[in-house]
Amino acid sequence: MVLYTDSSPNGFKATIALEELALPYELRHVRVEHGENRTADFLALNPHGRIPVLVDTPAGITLFESAAILLYLAEKTGRLLPRDPAGRWEAIKWLMFHASSAGPILGQRVHFEMFAQDRHAPAIDRYRRLSAEIFATLDGRLSDREWLAGQEYSIADIAHFGWLHIARVIDFDFSGYPRLDAWFRRVAARPAVQRGIALPAPATGP
Repeated sequence: MVLYTDSSPNGFKATIALEELALPYELRHVRVEHGENRTADFLALNPHGRIPVLVDTPAGITLFESAAILLYLAEKTGRLLPRDPAGRWEAIKWLMFHASSAGPILGQRVHFEMFAQDRHAPAIDRYRRLSAEIFATLDGRLSDREWLAGQEYSIADIAHFGWLHIARVIDFDFSGYPRLDAWFRRVAARPAVQRGIALPAPATGP
């Protein structure tokens, strides 16, 4: 398998999963800041020009969108996704919550708070409020369980960690949500996670 990625929250989801599963893969660094994601070769893999992209050549499968990649790797290996139907759908549900809510909201907050040339206070306030709601929702979910899908670490945890890792790097504070903070520390302590966030290069800030 070949993974095309850069140092980003979405890219870390794929590298963490591959490292957790100890699958052999080739890493190709797509330097988004240099426009390498807009080349014809890369757009042939993902016409939207976003990383990560996973190519499983023996299977004849090319995937983009980090949630799809996580699901594919879990299905391929039979790991990181609970096998019982209830647990499986809990993991998928929280993976979709990340893909449709947590990731986009934190991404917009990063844009308006860190990178927008014109600081637009209403937008900043909106995404701070929405990200606080995300943190509170996750904190509540973890009130009676160790992992988001229940008792098993899963692709749902990997997906959320990608963005929360970056949130912590750039000082979006969620330490006021003690269960979420403890969950974050549990995930961050995993050796495969530590390897995954260092690929293809560590994220150290904007």
